[in-house]
Amino acid sequence: MSSSPRYIQIRDFISEKISSHTWMPGAKIPTELELTKQFGVSRMTVNKAVRDLVNDGLLERTPRLGTFVCHKKVESPLSDIRNIADEIRQRGKEYSNKVLTQITLLADDEIAMRLGVKIETPIFFSEIIHLEDNVPLQLELRWVNPEFAPNYISQDFSQATPNEYLTKSCPLSSIEHTVEAVMASEHVQKYLHLSNLQPSLLLNRRTWSNQDLISVALLYHPADKYKLSLKTNV
Repeated sequence: MSSSPRYIQIRDFISEKISSHTWMPGAKIPTELELTKQFGVSRMTVNKAVRDLVNDGLLERTPRLGTFVCHKKVESPLSDIRNIADEIRQRGKEYSNKVLTQITLLADDEIAMRLGVKIETPIFFSEIIHLEDNVPLQLELRWVNPEFAPNYISQDFSQATPNEYLTKSCPLSSIEHTVEAVMASEHVQKYLHLSNLQPSLLLNRRTWSNQDLISVALLYHPADKYKLSLKTNV
């Protein structure tokens, strides 16, 4: 019999179930009451073990539903722009996408300001869902200045992503990123398969080639499946 504290034994028991894939991502674990009976300990002891695993990112609590095994979050660097198709394939997963919109429209006040053009300037707009193993991972809304990427609107984005095309036609010189957690609109919920209680991670991105502002993008991700990282040298 292990001499370690009981809450550690319970924590290790749950961790082993997760690491051995007995309890898969998204699976609901036994309730605290069930674990209390199984291990013959107090509710407080079980709660501490579960709380430690929640803090470690292995479990997540959903009010009124229970405690579930977390999905491992996909990580992408903020300091660089990587093609999402390459990221997914490098993880050994299958990449696919669905092009929802690919049109020319007139810039409204907000987009004109962000893209550095006059109001009602014709610009290109695309909206694409990027999927990993047929599961939506990113909803990309992108506005592009036709002056610098005149062939953008005629591209087959099922063959090469907007990122891949723009990187080749307008070599990147600088980027601007802002990140925020937002409650997704019904539109975003629909395409990322989110409930109205699930937040999304929104990456606002602007890209330049030389001194030219090429594109503005809004990149939405399920917050429970995606995270962004930044590494700097000091």
